[in-house]
Amino acid sequence: MMRFVRRILIGKPLHNQEIHNEKLPKWKALSIFSSDALSSVAYGPEQIMLMLTLPGMLAYGYLAPISLAILALLAIVTISYVQVAKVNPGGGGSYSVAITNLGEMPALTAAAALFADYTLTVAVSVSAGTAAIISAFPNFAQHEVAMDLFILFGVLMLVNLRGIRESSTAFVFPTYGFILGIIALIGTGIYQSLTNQAPIFPPASLEKQMDWTILVLVLRAFANGCSSMTGLEAISNGVPMFRSPGARNATITTYWMSGILGIMFIGTSFLTMHFHILPLHDITALSQIAELTFGRGWAYYYIQITTMLVLYLAANTSFNGLPLLLSILARDGYMPRYLGVRGERLNFSNGIVLLSIVAGILILIYQGNTEHLISLYAIGVFLSFTIAQIGMVVHWKKERTRGWHLRATVNTIGATVTGIVVLIIAITKFFYGAWLVLIFIPIMICIFKKIRSHYNDMADQLHLPLEDFNPNIKANLKTGRNVVIVPIATPTSVVAETLKYAKSISNDVVALHIATDEEIGRKVEDKWRGWNPGIELVTVYSPYRLVIQPILDYIINLERQKNPEDYITILIPEFQTKKWWHRLLHNQTGWILRTLLILRENVIVTTIPFHLQK
Repeated sequence: MMRFVRRILIGKPLHNQEIHNEKLPKWKALSIFSSDALSSVAYGPEQIMLMLTLPGMLAYGYLAPISLAILALLAIVTISYVQVAKVNPGGGGSYSVAITNLGEMPALTAAAALFADYTLTVAVSVSAGTAAIISAFPNFAQHEVAMDLFILFGVLMLVNLRGIRESSTAFVFPTYGFILGIIALIGTGIYQSLTNQAPIFPPASLEKQMDWTILVLVLRAFANGCSSMTGLEAISNGVPMFRSPGARNATITTYWMSGILGIMFIGTSFLTMHFHILPLHDITALSQIAELTFGRGWAYYYIQITTMLVLYLAANTSFNGLPLLLSILARDGYMPRYLGVRGERLNFSNGIVLLSIVAGILILIYQGNTEHLISLYAIGVFLSFTIAQIGMVVHWKKERTRGWHLRATVNTIGATVTGIVVLIIAITKFFYGAWLVLIFIPIMICIFKKIRSHYNDMADQLHLPLEDFNPNIKANLKTGRNVVIVPIATPTSVVAETLKYAKSISNDVVALHIATDEEIGRKVEDKWRGWNPGIELVTVYSPYRLVIQPILDYIINLERQKNPEDYITILIPEFQTKKWWHRLLHNQTGWILRTLLILRENVIVTTIPFHLQK
C-alpha cells in the first residue's frame, strides 16, 4: 500500500540512463531558476517604500534614486555571475569559486551564506505568495500559516520530488503568465501616466530632506530593496542542469533573467511613485498598483493570482539550487554523504526534504510574516556575491588568459560594491534580524568542519595500507575463533532455529540462560538435557532479577579472555508477531540487548527472526 501511494505521489523510478532527459532547455530553465528573482518585484519596491514612509513623507522622494542604484548593482552582479558560470560548469557557484581560489574558510562562509539565503528564499516566497492572495481575498487571513505549510509540503516539496523535468513543466506556465501580466501592467501604467489618465507625482513627495535619521532610513530602504536581487546566483549553482553546452546556455539565461528583472523592477518602482502608494494593512503595494491601473476587474485578479503562483514558485529556485549545492558539499565531505546521492527520480531528494523542513520551521517561528523574514534576508546572498567576485579576481590573476585585466577589473568593482552592500545590510538591519544570520553562518561553518573532521577520522581508521594492494601477493587475512553466544529463556522453536544457524557459522557455540530463580534455572537445565541439542548450556543466576546486565557482564568477561583475532558473535532469537499490537504484549528484551551490544567495539550482533503465523 505504501509503495502504491509513493508511486502516485512521486512517480516510478527513473533509470540512470534517463538523466539526459532531465536536462533543461533555456526556456524551461528560465522559469525554474528565475522565479525567485522575478517574483521579487512583488515585494522589493514595496520594502523600499515601507522604509521611506516611516517618518511620514519626508523620505519618499528617495525611492527613485534607490531603485536606480539597485538597477546598477543588478547589472554589475549579472556580468560577474556570467563569468562564474563560465569558469565553473560543474555548478556550485560561490562555493566552487572560493574552494578553488580562496581556500576552505571563504568557501564554507559562502556555502553557509547560501544555505541561509536559500532557506529564507523558500520561507519568504511562500509567505509572500499567501500575502498576495490574502490581499485579494482577506477572509483567508486567519489561515495564513496553514496555507503556507500546505503549499510548502503538499505542493512544492512533492512536485520537486517528482523530478526536474516534471517540476519545470508544472512551473513554466505560471512564470511566463506572471511576466506577461507585469509587463502589461507596467505598459498600461506608463501609458496612463503619459496621457494624464491617472494621478501624477505629488510635488511634495519629490523633495529630498537629509539628516542622520533620513540617511539611516535611506540605507535601510536600500538594504531592503536589495532583496530583489536574491536568486541571481541560482543559475551559476545549477549549470549542470542545463542542456549542452551547459555554460553557454546558463550565460544566455542569466542575461535573459536579469534583463526581465531590471525592466519589471524599475517599472513597478515607477508605478509605486506614480500612484504614490502607501502601506496598507493586508494589502500589498502591487495589489494597489494593479487596482489603480486596471480597476477591480479580471485583469486585477489575473495579476494577483499569477503573483501568488510565481511567489510560491519562487521557492522552486531554492529547490533546484540548494540540493545541488549540498550534493557538492557532501562530495567534498562537508555535509552528510546521503545528501549527494540521487533519489529514485534522479534528483537530490534528501536535500529537497531537508530544505522543506528548515523553511517550514522558519515559517512557524515567524508566523509567515514577510516583513520579519525579509529582515533576515539578503545579507547571505550578498556575502556569497562578494566572496565569488574576490575568488574570480584571484582566478583571472592565476589564469592570465586574453582579456583577463578587463575581467578582473569587472570582478573587483563587483566585489567592492557588493562588499559595501553587505556592510550596509549588516549595520542597518542588525537589530532587525541580521544578527541571527551573522550568528548562523559561523555555526554552520563549525558544523561543516565537524562533519569533514568526522569523515577524515573515519577514513583514517578504515583505509587499507597501500602495501596491501599488490595483486601478486595474497592478502593475509588471519582468522581466529568465533565464539557464538545465544541468549535463551527456555528451549523453543525460535531457539532451535537460532542454534541451527549458530552451528552453521561456528563449532564454538554457547547457550546462555539468565535464571532469576534457582528452581526455574534447574527446570530449564533439565529440559535442556532432555532435549540434548549437543550445545553447552551456561546458566548464570541473577538474584536481583536482572537479565540484561548479567548477559553484558558475561560478554565483557569473555572479551577479556579472547585473543585479538578472535570474534564474539551474539545471536538473539526474536519472534515477530503477526499483528502490530501483539508486540505490545511482550517485553522488548531482545531489542534493548541488541541496542546495547551494538555500542560495544568487539562484538558482532545478529537477530534471528522467527515469524509467527497467527
